[in-house]
Amino acid sequence: MKKSLTLYELNALVRETLALQMPDEYWVEAELSEAREVRGHCYMELIQKDDRSNTPVAKASAKCWASTWQLVKPHFMRVTGQQVHAGMKVLLKVYAQFHESYGFSWIVTDIDPTYTLGDMARKRLEIIRQLKEEGVFELQKELRLPMFCQRIAVISSANAAGYGDFVNQLESNEYGFRFHTQLFPAIMQGEGVEQSVIAALNKIFERLEKEDSSHFTLHSSLNFDCVVIIRGGGATSDLSGFDTLALAEHVANFPIPIITGIGHERDESVLDMVSHTRVKTPTAAAAFLISHLKGVLDAIEDAEQSIVLKVRQQMEMEKIRLLHLSQQIPSLYSLVKSRQETRLDRLQSSLQLSVSRRLQDERHRLDILSHNLPPIAERKSLQEHHRLDLLREKLEALNPELLLRRGYSITLNAGKIVKDASLLHPGDLIETRLQKGTVHSVVK
Repeated sequence: MKKSLTLYELNALVRETLALQMPDEYWVEAELSEAREVRGHCYMELIQKDDRSNTPVAKASAKCWASTWQLVKPHFMRVTGQQVHAGMKVLLKVYAQFHESYGFSWIVTDIDPTYTLGDMARKRLEIIRQLKEEGVFELQKELRLPMFCQRIAVISSANAAGYGDFVNQLESNEYGFRFHTQLFPAIMQGEGVEQSVIAALNKIFERLEKEDSSHFTLHSSLNFDCVVIIRGGGATSDLSGFDTLALAEHVANFPIPIITGIGHERDESVLDMVSHTRVKTPTAAAAFLISHLKGVLDAIEDAEQSIVLKVRQQMEMEKIRLLHLSQQIPSLYSLVKSRQETRLDRLQSSLQLSVSRRLQDERHRLDILSHNLPPIAERKSLQEHHRLDLLREKLEALNPELLLRRGYSITLNAGKIVKDASLLHPGDLIETRLQKGTVHSVVK
C-alpha cells in the first residue's frame, strides 16, 4: 500500500513549511470586505479588485488579536477619525499562520493609518471634482437663508443627546424667539448613514412638493425654511457615511438651505463642503439660527429707527417750507389776482368782439336770405299749383260717375264690387248702381 498522511499530519506539514519559508512580516495593501470585533479581537476579510472590471481577483482572511488590536485601534482612529469598516482601503502588516484545525490566516500586527487617510483623501477629492464638474458644488451657497428662519426640518437620531440639546437651546433662547422643529429620524453613525439621511431628505422634499401643489401659506405646518443635519452624543469616528457622492449630490441639489452640525473635529466632510452653512455641533447650529434671527431683529429695529428719524427730518423740512410759503402767500395772492384780472379783461374784450362779429355775419346772411326768399317761394307755389292740377285731372278721369254717365253700371254684393259672376250664389242679394237710381236683385 502507498504511504499516506492524516489530514492533521498534512496540515502540520503545511504549517511547518510556511514557518520555514515565510518567517517574515509583510506590508500588504487590501480593501476590507468585512470587519468585526469579537471579544476584543478584530476579524477581517481582505479583498483585491481588478481596477478596470472591479471584480475580485484575490481574497483572504486576517485576524488581529486583542492584545495587538487594543493598541492599534486607538491610534488608527485618532489619525483617520474613523473605525475600520467594509469598503475601506488599508495597509496591514501581517505574517502568515496556518493552524491544523482552523486553516490559513494572515495575522495582523500593525495598521498604517496614513495609507487609509491618503485613500480617504483621494476619494474625497474625486467626489469634490465630480461635484464641480456637475456644477452643483456651490448650489447651496447660492441659496438665501430666509429672514424669518423659524420652521426647521431636523435630520438626526431621535435618541441622540445632540438633538435634545439643539431643541432645548432653540426653545430657551434669551430673546424669546419661537422656533418650530420637526424631526426626520435617520441613522447618524455606521454604514447606514448615507441611505438613511437620503431617505430623510426625500421625505422633506415630498412635504415641500405637497405644499407647492396645495398653495399653502407661509404659516402652513408643511412649510420649512431650512434643513438642519446634526449628530451628537456619539463617537467622533465612523463618519465616512457623510463623505459619499450620492449624499453630497442630494444635499447640493436640495431646494432650501441645509445647515450641518455633525461634529467633525478633524476637518470638513464633503457634506459640510456642499451644505449652505457648516457648524461643528448641534448647539452651534442652534446658536447660528438664533443669531441669524437676532440679526434680522436688529436690522428691523435699525430700519425702524432710521424711518422715524427720516420722518422727523422730513416733517421739519415741510414745516419750514410751509412757513416760507405762508410768508409768500400775500404777495403771491396779489400777483395772481392782478394776473387773473388782466386775463379776464382780455377774455371779456375778446368775447365782446367775437359776439359783435358773429352778429354782423348773421345779419348779412339774413339779408341775403330775405332777398332770395320771395322768388323761391313764388316758383315753389307755381310748381305745387301745377302738380295739384295734374292730380285733379287724374282724379276726374278715375271718377266712377263718369263711367255711370256713359251707360255702365256697378254691381255690389254685401257692399263689395262684384267682378266675377262665379262668386255669386243663388239667393244672394245684389245691388246695381246706374247713373240715375239703384236696382236690387236676387240671384237665381
